[in-house]
Amino acid sequence: MLYAVIPAGGSGTRLWPLSRAGHPKFLHPLTGTPASLLQATVDRLAPLAGADRTYVVTGAAHAAAVARQLPALPEGNVVVEPSPRDSCAAIGLAAALIARRDPDAVMGAFAADHLIADPAAFQAVIGQAVEGARAGHLMTVGITPTRAETGYGYLQLGAAQGPVRRVAEFREKPDAATAQRYVRSGDYLWNASMFVWQVRTFLAELARQCPDLHAGLSRIADAWGGPEQDAVMGAVWPTLRRISVDYAVMEGAAAAGLVATVPGDFGWNDVGDFHTLGDVLPADAAGNVVLGDGPTLLEDCAGTVVVAGSGRLVSAVGVRDLVVVETADAVMVCPRDRAQDVKRLVTALDGPDTRALL
Repeated sequence: MLYAVIPAGGSGTRLWPLSRAGHPKFLHPLTGTPASLLQATVDRLAPLAGADRTYVVTGAAHAAAVARQLPALPEGNVVVEPSPRDSCAAIGLAAALIARRDPDAVMGAFAADHLIADPAAFQAVIGQAVEGARAGHLMTVGITPTRAETGYGYLQLGAAQGPVRRVAEFREKPDAATAQRYVRSGDYLWNASMFVWQVRTFLAELARQCPDLHAGLSRIADAWGGPEQDAVMGAVWPTLRRISVDYAVMEGAAAAGLVATVPGDFGWNDVGDFHTLGDVLPADAAGNVVLGDGPTLLEDCAGTVVVAGSGRLVSAVGVRDLVVVETADAVMVCPRDRAQDVKRLVTALDGPDTRALL
C-alpha cells in the first residue's frame, strides 16, 4: 500500500537513565512485550509496507543496533544520517530516495518510539490517509483527544473534503485553559506527527517553501548508491537547514489549503516519560509497573514505576506514586508527577565530568 519511513533519532531525555544517547528509548522494550518500540513500529506497519518498502533513518551511532533489531530489512533501507538535522532533512532524504525508486509512491512517516494499543484500527486509519494522499493531499493523522493535554501540539480542523478534513492550522502546545477550550470545541486533534503523502507532492511543496533544503537533498539522492555517495553526503549534509517538517512544509502547506487529516482513535501514546509508562503498561493490583530483568521486591507500594536494569535487587516499602530507575551506573528517583522534570537532570549532567552518564 505504501512506503514506510521511520525516523529513529533522539535520546529520550525524560526517560534517563534508562534511555541514553547511545541507546535511546526506541531500542528499548517498552511495549509490555519483548519487542522494542522500533520493532513494534515495524511490525504494525508490516501489513501496509513490507520489509522491502520500509526505511529507517537513524544516526551513525545507532545504525548497527537498528540493523540487528530489524534483520529482515534490506541493508540499504537503513539510511544513516551523519549528524542530526531535525525531521525535515531525515524525512526529505527518504522521500527523495523513494521518488527515484518509484515516482508515483505514497509514503508514510511514523516515529520509531510511539505505542499503539490497537494496530488493526491504526492500519485502517492509515488506509484512509493513503486514499487522501492519492487525491493530492498532504495527509497528517490527528489523534482524537482524550483529555486537555498541554504537552502536545494540536491540529485545527477545517472543512470536510470528501472523506477527510482539511487542516486549517497547526497550533503549538497550549496552556491548560486553551487546551480545555480546544477539546470542548471538538474542532481540534492532537498532532502526532504522522504523515502520509505522495512523494512527488511533498517534494514539490518542499521545493516551493525551502528550495535550498530541497536542492541539497536532491544532490544527495542523485549520488545515492554510486561512488560519490559518501563524498556528496559528507559535503552537503552539514549545510542543510536544521528544521522540523512541521515548520518547513506542513504549516505553510496548511495555509495554502493543501493539508488534510483523518482522526485516529487507536490508543496512541508517545511514551514521553516514566509516568506515561506507568499509565500504559500492565500493572499489578496496586498499580505498580515493573520493567527490566532484575529482581524486585515491593511491599505495601502503590502506583510505583520500577525499572530494574542491572541485575541487583530493587526493593521498596510503603511508597506511593514514585519512579525508581536503577541501571549499572545510575539510580534515579522522583515522584511520578515530576517525571517530566527528569530532563533537567540530563541538562545538569551535560558537563565535562559527568557527560559519560548521558
